[in-house]
Amino acid sequence: MKKFNLFNEIITVNKTELLSALNTSKEFGINIKGEIKFAPFADKEILIYQGKYTSAPTSALMPQKVPSLAEIFGRNYQIVEDDDRVLIKAFSNWQTLIKVNTPRASYDDTTGDGVDKFANKALEDIGWHATDFNINYRTLVEILENECDGTLLCIEQEDPYQFSGLGYLDDDEQAQKILFEYCQNKIKEIIANDPLYAKDNLSDDEEEAAEFFKCL
Repeated sequence: MKKFNLFNEIITVNKTELLSALNTSKEFGINIKGEIKFAPFADKEILIYQGKYTSAPTSALMPQKVPSLAEIFGRNYQIVEDDDRVLIKAFSNWQTLIKVNTPRASYDDTTGDGVDKFANKALEDIGWHATDFNINYRTLVEILENECDGTLLCIEQEDPYQFSGLGYLDDDEQAQKILFEYCQNKIKEIIANDPLYAKDNLSDDEEEAAEFFKCL
């Protein structure tokens, strides 16, 4: 998976397309590629902005001043207008972006407790059964991030170290295959080498998990 670190990334948007979207008064989003997307948003769409703009009413006595893009987006965005482009930094709006993007994420790694479930049911079944052999979600997430295609939307800084992230897998079936094979091989190794997990010593839950991974 590739990281998209909001601390570092500048998103480039076509200015004409952005102004057109604002003028529709419809809810729209800007994804990490700088593309304008209108609601409803696609599964696993990753947005750095979601909202809509409605201009204030005008009158002959009180003509309305047209706000700048920086004023429209607000203080949590850094906006630079560069000819036909708009450059956006969105890291200050991270807390809001968690809420915006979590419903479409494959997993949530934004809390101190870490990842405790997968959005995809088949992946969650793998994660749930793997815990019976002390294979935790952190281990599984590291495998996904190292071996699967996808994007990790995150804020990450070194000093002091800080990390929060939302993972988006491009191919759930690919991820299922990789995690299943990892758990299967690991559990076979545990059963063969750890007396506490010998076949005759397995609890009902451990036996169910071993059968799930076709290790018995």
